[in-house]
Parts: sequence; structure tokens; C-alpha cells
Amino acid sequence: MGIKDSELILNPDGSIYHLNLKPENIANTIICVGDQNRVEKITKHFDTIEFKTQKREFKTQTGTYKDKRITVISTGIGPDNIDIVLNELDALVNIDLKTRKPKEKLTSLDIIRVGTSGALQSNIPVDSFVLSSHGLDINGMLHAYQIAPFSDSKIENAFIEQTNWSPLKARPIIVKNSNKLEKQFKSEQTHSGITATAGGFYGPQGRVLRLPLQDESLNNNMDAFNFEGTYISNFEMETSAIYGLSKLLGHHALSLNAVIANRANGTFSQNPSKIIEDLIIYTLERI
Repeated sequence: MGIKDSELILNPDGSIYHLNLKPENIANTIICVGDQNRVEKITKHFDTIEFKTQKREFKTQTGTYKDKRITVISTGIGPDNIDIVLNELDALVNIDLKTRKPKEKLTSLDIIRVGTSGALQSNIPVDSFVLSSHGLDINGMLHAYQIAPFSDSKIENAFIEQTNWSPLKARPIIVKNSNKLEKQFKSEQTHSGITATAGGFYGPQGRVLRLPLQDESLNNNMDAFNFEGTYISNFEMETSAIYGLSKLLGHHALSLNAVIANRANGTFSQNPSKIIEDLIIYTLERI
């Protein structure tokens, strides 16, 4: 029996529901960006572009860069959007959309996030790159899945203790990146650390406008977190979801961020568009 129509939703043309894609539209190497306007900032470097589509915030272009077939897709913001993108990308390669049955031979995608972020540590300057060694889920999305075999309870327990994590919140989950992709992209130009993934931009990341925070000390405690010399390098809204779902589905994932702000130093890049462009070129050259 195939997967029910209500669970695997297809458009009238047979494309996957949210992404508006068919299996032949994507490559096995995927670059994910949050901002749909960043898709062209990457594909402008391509030698050819064979396919384009957009539905809602999900904009996709597939083409070649130096004979390497690559798909660039915008995810929008947040772990909820990543849940859609990762599950639907996996369905495109690992489920027969006609029979609605998982394939016997599964395909593993390479998924590289190219994003922007603020650094939490003073030794990570603006206009540098952060390669996420781990994704730290403090938003709870991964609890919907059987993630325990891929999480690191030692780091999680240390984080809970050192930050006085509230028991009223979802238990933090930490998932490592792909060793294969880390070796491919790590260099003297990259800083490594844990990337914390929040479920929102304001309160969940410690920003206060008119609403008081549940824990005013959390950001400072996160900044000071140290597990055997590993620190939380930056804060954003996608990495842990990408890492967790990729591990569960059998894909390789890596998150790269251009640092445009440093909270510890109170600095902001004087030319954020340049460091983003530099990271795009860095990524393309290593793919």
C-alpha cells in the first residue's frame, strides 16, 4: 500500500506540494539559502541554468557550475520551513511519486546551507565564515521525530546544566554535521563551533521589544557555554533542523554562515554584501 494522499501531497501536475518540483528538476547537490533573493546571487555564477520555479517562499533554480550540476533552493526562515523542504526534497529522490512507495535503493543528497549570522564569541570577527560543527535545537521541532540515535546527550546535559535551562521548555537536542562535507569545506578561512537554532527571531533569540523574556539570562549563559573546549559560535534559525532531518533521512548536511555581526564585540560588517558574495564563491569552488 502506498503513502496516503493526505500524507504525500502532490500538485495536479505531479510535482511535490510546497516546492512545486518533480524528481528530474533537482540535482544531488543542494545549496539552501533562507532569502529567495539570494538564489540568483548564487546562480549568476552558473555556466547554465536548466530549470526555474517558485511557489511561495520556495524558489528553486538548477544548473551547472564548472560541469557540476547543482540546485539552489530558498527555504524561507525557521525550522518549520526546513521541515517542509527537507522532507519534500527527500521524497523527490527516495519515494516513487507514482506508486507512492519508498524506493528500494535510496539516494543520499549533499545539502549545504549558505546563510548569514551573528557571532557570539569575541574571537569570531565580522566578515568571517562559520562552519557549524553541530546544530543545537532549542526550538523543539526535532522532538517530532525519533532523533535520539543521532543526538549527543553529553553535550545536551552540559548545556542544560550550564544555562539553567527551564524544564518547561523542550529539551535541547544537538546533532553533528556531516564528516564528509566538513572535510570538504573546512579550511583556515573557517571558524568552527556549535550553531544554536531558535524557533523565532525576537524572544527566542533574547531580543526585547515590548514583551519580557522567560529567561533574561539565557543569552549570557549561552555565550559562556563550554563543553570540552567547544563553544556556541552563532545563533540563527535553520541549522539544527537541517542537520537533524538530514541524519534521519540519510543525507549529508553542512551549514556555512557569513558573519555579519558580532554580539560580543558589538560590531557589524561595513560591507555585508561582500562577505556573503565571498562565502558564495568559497562554497561553489569547494563543491
